[in-house]
Amino acid sequence: MSDSVLSRIRALPFEVRQYMLITGNYWAFTITDGALRMLVVLHFHQLGYSPFEIAMLFLFYEAFGVVTNLVGGWLGARLGLNRTMNMGLAIQIVALSMLLVPAGMLSVVWVMIAQALSGIAKDLNKMSAKSAVKVLVPSDSANANSALYRWVAMLTGSKNALKGLGFFVGGVLLTLVGFRGAVLVMALMLCVVLMLSLWRLKADLGRQKRKPKFSEIFSKSRAINVLSAARLCLFASRDVWFVVALPVFLYDQHGWTHWTVGGLLAIWIIGYGGVQTQAPRLTRLIKGDARVLTASWAAALAVLAIALALLPLAQVGWLVVGLLAFGVLFAINSSWHSYLIVHYARADGVSMDVGFYYMANAMGRLIGTLLSGWLYMAFGLSACLWFAAALVAASAIMALALPADDSSAGASLA
Repeated sequence: MSDSVLSRIRALPFEVRQYMLITGNYWAFTITDGALRMLVVLHFHQLGYSPFEIAMLFLFYEAFGVVTNLVGGWLGARLGLNRTMNMGLAIQIVALSMLLVPAGMLSVVWVMIAQALSGIAKDLNKMSAKSAVKVLVPSDSANANSALYRWVAMLTGSKNALKGLGFFVGGVLLTLVGFRGAVLVMALMLCVVLMLSLWRLKADLGRQKRKPKFSEIFSKSRAINVLSAARLCLFASRDVWFVVALPVFLYDQHGWTHWTVGGLLAIWIIGYGGVQTQAPRLTRLIKGDARVLTASWAAALAVLAIALALLPLAQVGWLVVGLLAFGVLFAINSSWHSYLIVHYARADGVSMDVGFYYMANAMGRLIGTLLSGWLYMAFGLSACLWFAAALVAASAIMALALPADDSSAGASLA
């Protein structure tokens, strides 16, 4: 890096430099998270595991995310977000190191434990990054809410785009250096990132002056409780068809290769992340306050999900197009929700509110994952899509209970 570039970085405001460091941490972690998922999928597919059995390897990953978000927000308020972010990086390094054992020791239980640690690490990292934005964005400016929305959208969108890239990186590394070599490369990369974070990330970022009691993790405002419930339904609606049902359907019913299925999922996630970065512009298409915007975008997604459920599944081309369109609307909903939780969260104790919200997010993913496997095996992909439509409709109805006239979060941004 040239001296001129370093000089420009040093000249940036402190908050911007911290945001860049946090985003860099988040990006590096996200690439390894996506790559690890693809490595596990491809490696165990080569060992003869069925797609459903492979999906169940990630059960602990999702389940431990529920607990981590709940407890992690409390830890962030007591210890500081810098420490919880660094804890996430360190735990991911441990999880990767567990997969460096000889091939004969890579049992299902061992991999599930490693995935559990990876799930803990991922949600500590995500909660810390999202909460830190609230702390770093200046709150005394006239455009504070607009700036907060842009920062959250950029962080969230770039993360999801890079997770899709991670799928590709995982496949490439597996081809070039094998499973253990790929895991080693990622572990070493995160070691470098962790050392940089320990050196440069501000101490006590987001730490509350008063030590919160553990019981306070459940003491939330109505807006946060409503938004968390809506988020649970929103993410369950995606994973009920995305995690197990769609890959197995394309592989078994239409003869897609494993690489083709993985490529579609990577494109979906990269595109999803790209749309999220543009959400502040796209949400202007609907006028209204926070309640109107949240309910309207969820209702639009529910209508699309119903249309997908009505499609003849033999027309796989139209199904793929419809699911890509689902990704666009889902990305807008997700990014808007991500802004709202940071907006509604308390400035002092933001990590506890954000952690509670992402606990609901993780619970939605867990429910969606389990339903995806069961519904597909019992009733097929069409049932998964109908269930997705019902879940999004429930999310839209819940959004109607949000504060009616929060103009700072709604109309001024729309």
